[in-house]
Amino acid sequence: MSSQDIPEENLPAEQEAAHVAVSIADEKDPFADPGLPPHEHRIQDIDERAARRSERMVALLFTVSMLATVGFIAAYVGIPRDKSIFVFPIGHLSALNFTLGLTLGVALFCIGAGAVHWARTLMSDVEIADERHPIEAEPEVRAKVHADFKQGAKESAIGRRKLIRNTMFGALTLVPLSGVILLRDLGPLPGTSLRHTLWSKGKLLVNMNTNQPLRPSDVQVGSLTFAKPEGLEDTDEEFQTEIAKAALMIVRLQPDNIKDKRELEWSHEGIVAYSKICTHVGCPISLYEQQTHHVLCPCHQSTFDLSDGARVIFGPAGHALPQLRIGVNDEGYLQALGDFEEPVGPAFWERG
Repeated sequence: MSSQDIPEENLPAEQEAAHVAVSIADEKDPFADPGLPPHEHRIQDIDERAARRSERMVALLFTVSMLATVGFIAAYVGIPRDKSIFVFPIGHLSALNFTLGLTLGVALFCIGAGAVHWARTLMSDVEIADERHPIEAEPEVRAKVHADFKQGAKESAIGRRKLIRNTMFGALTLVPLSGVILLRDLGPLPGTSLRHTLWSKGKLLVNMNTNQPLRPSDVQVGSLTFAKPEGLEDTDEEFQTEIAKAALMIVRLQPDNIKDKRELEWSHEGIVAYSKICTHVGCPISLYEQQTHHVLCPCHQSTFDLSDGARVIFGPAGHALPQLRIGVNDEGYLQALGDFEEPVGPAFWERG
């Protein structure tokens, strides 16, 4: 339906006269101004029933956005992280990721679609021509902006169409919760968990390569052996988290070559156990020089002297490697006599 099909008295009054002025081309201005075409009224401008239908459609879109946001939160809380579903033709996907993406996409799309439909069907669509003006804001310009804002607010009918206003506010209020709920992944707070490892009194030292408990005879002078706590398996869900704190390197020295008194007391027959985690940025230490008893971090070349309390002799590391006190149990296996007495890894504030 167009304005030609409606009697003149039924057409809404224009807020401003349409810019239909034309100019004639001449030598000074060779391009004539054709003016604006006559304004065509929309069905919503001339039929209140159509306007109400559009209003209900916009409200429906905002309501769907609210429901999608609630669905996003429910999926985040209720769907297990390891659950998968089959989606044709994509294949197997994480149920949680798929649901979060779908619900958040619907929530954002419906807000955008509702705003666009509102603007295209209910807000004023009268063509307005304005002359160019200087960039600086003159008093007259500020007054015009305020007047235009009030006019736009009036034309949007946000005060009169309460259903649209309330559902829009509801959608805009709920959709940020999708981002707030994601803050859950930042927790729980670590508390003191970074200060402690799986090592405790009586825990056997298990060879990382053979997965067997170590005896003193298994560690030869000059060799470097890596160990983990008894009971920690590669298939455990928290394996990477725990091994990042509990990884151990074992070196056997001649007792006469050990310079640090506490290191000698915490060793067993010259076998010393130190954290494998570099105190610079947490890289795993893996290079050992037999003649000097130095270990080297391959990331930034921090060097530690294992014969002198693993103190730093070169590189950016800030402090010595933590030592684990060890002994032998009744069956002749190497065991821990407690946990590290200080947090492993980089600087204190990064460790808990």
